[in-house]
Amino acid sequence: MWYHPFAILLVTVLVAGSPAPVTAQRDDKAGTDTAQQLFNTEEILHFTLTGKLNELYKDISDKNTYHPMLLQLTGKDSNQVALQIMVKTRGHFRKEKGNCTQPPLLLDFPRNEGIKNTPFDHQTKLKLVVPCRGDEYVIEEYLVYKVYNLLSKNSFHARLALVDFEDSLHRKKTETHYCFLLENENPMAARNDCFVVKQKMLMMESTDAGELRKMAVFQYMIGNTDWGVPYLQNIVLIAPDSVTRPFTVPYDFDHAGIVDPPYAGPAPDLELNSILDRLYRGYCEKDLTVFNETFALYNRLKPDIYNIYTSCPLLSAKYIKFVKRYLDDFYSTINNKRTIESEFGKPCTTSQRVEIKGLKK
Repeated sequence: MWYHPFAILLVTVLVAGSPAPVTAQRDDKAGTDTAQQLFNTEEILHFTLTGKLNELYKDISDKNTYHPMLLQLTGKDSNQVALQIMVKTRGHFRKEKGNCTQPPLLLDFPRNEGIKNTPFDHQTKLKLVVPCRGDEYVIEEYLVYKVYNLLSKNSFHARLALVDFEDSLHRKKTETHYCFLLENENPMAARNDCFVVKQKMLMMESTDAGELRKMAVFQYMIGNTDWGVPYLQNIVLIAPDSVTRPFTVPYDFDHAGIVDPPYAGPAPDLELNSILDRLYRGYCEKDLTVFNETFALYNRLKPDIYNIYTSCPLLSAKYIKFVKRYLDDFYSTINNKRTIESEFGKPCTTSQRVEIKGLKK
């Protein structure tokens, strides 16, 4: 059975407490297979978003609202398709002025017949990840999702897109950017015959051990420390029922070392010099042989993981060289007994554990 701590103060340094059960409800799976058609291809989706962009981009308060926009694309029959949708800004760090050139968006699709026979059939809401400081970082973050898809079915699907942002008032020049669409959490859970668990303050030890270990090693591999289970920091919990330990599903990788955007930095509490520095942030497991199965999975998938980067024509040769070196270092670590002990034994070296509430992002 999975549990949450009975009583824990809301501080950034947590100590495991007494457990108590939590419950949740399953999300409706209707239309899940149809909705997945959007993500069942590697083809880049090209569409145009037209609307009052200045009004949309300025609406970044906590009380921001949806704005009407027109989404246009070419349909399967080569005819032009136009969808009236609603769009609003989202996020925290990327939404704040001065951090990014434009805020990330949430697309809300109509529930009518007009959406049928389009790539967005049976979609309700989708995150649109847009460039913060350059299209290349969007592509690099998108590929991180593709890597985790190899490692776990309990993962978010993403679709790369080329989007024309067109201002209907002609106050801004039309700009075209690489973005990616991200699967919503409820369809992701339904696809895995699960529901989303909203419970906070759940300790890592109360989640599925194998999936947590796989996910935490993944975060270590990509150099991402911006995650945490108790505060659901860039983590979604899903479970097939109320008595099974939930699975941890990660998202939001733009602060990862493997992406290394110019605006990213580690949380001060972690005392790291750079996001390129790796830190294993799973829980203490005194018997490190439990990692053998996880490391075997990563070794088995090594060629496929490297291929995601080396086969992508949108990446620069310089970046591919960097990624190969960065991954080489990871694989050197997990295949050396001494470095396994020094890196993956770190959670056992302290009685307290730093938990990340959030980096205001």
